Amino acid sequence: MASLLPGFIVFSLLAGVLHGQLSPSFYATTCPNLQTIVRSVMAQAVSQEPRMGASILRLFFHDCFVNGCDASILLDDTANFTGEKNAAPNANSVRGYEVIDAIKTRVEAACNATVSCADIVALAARDGVYLLGGPTWAVPLGRRDARTASQDAANSNLPGPFSSLATLISMFDAKGLSAQDMTALSGAHTIGMARCGLFRSRIFNDANVNASFAAERKLTCPATGGDGNLAPLDVATPNLFDSSFYRNLVAARGLLHSDQELYNGGSQDALVRNYSVNATAFASDFSSAMVKLGYLSPLTGKNGEIRLNCRKAN
Repeated sequence: MASLLPGFIVFSLLAGVLHGQLSPSFYATTCPNLQTIVRSVMAQAVSQEPRMGASILRLFFHDCFVNGCDASILLDDTANFTGEKNAAPNANSVRGYEVIDAIKTRVEAACNATVSCADIVALAARDGVYLLGGPTWAVPLGRRDARTASQDAANSNLPGPFSSLATLISMFDAKGLSAQDMTALSGAHTIGMARCGLFRSRIFNDANVNASFAAERKLTCPATGGDGNLAPLDVATPNLFDSSFYRNLVAARGLLHSDQELYNGGSQDALVRNYSVNATAFASDFSSAMVKLGYLSPLTGKNGEIRLNCRKAN
């Protein structure tokens, strides 16, 4: 589908300076139909459930922030192996694994033992954004898959919904991502849902929350009970990847405490205001930040492996 936002164009290869051994053309000869396959499966998944675009985007973020973009999050627990799926930020929360499985099955049929699960996740995250009306960009490829995972790292490396601005800036800085990258990547919350248990304290206790917005959310997120009840992170256009997330913040209608921290008298206020009125600037900065995110500690060359089943090491 064409982008629903004006001025969103394919993110130039030159804008994402190529690093290391990753390249958008990595599979040009070994798996030329890769991107067509990923787009096809993602289009079907997002058509069936628009939220899946957000879920796959979040899966990519949760993978990359824990020991790099290595598909470690996809590894299932076994009797003698504890992976990342049941870490606190992921358990009963991260979803879309079956979509990655479906893509992998199609890719293996076309190009056996060639394309990593890590690269499939990176491409699927990009396509989910695009299919919901957001920008597109060239995804550098050539990552390999981890043979192991770390639940402890997943529990400690991922910023949470109660984080302060200082914590958010610090955690992204630790990954080589700037405050601008953090604020742009937070715009991923223009799509997707959050559970009541993650925003109850925001709507009941925070001072910087729009009263009518809080009252509306309390209808399905009471003071006690209903922890799993869902609400859209962007109440205005929950299934459209646009810049209304930032307009929500300016109006004190951010659903998560950590989101509203981006616009609360601090260092990111001016950038939030800019994104709220300049969708093209947000699209460009988000695309750039996604490319940078995808460069977090990739396994390349002879490191790692090309998993045949994304849920288990070979």
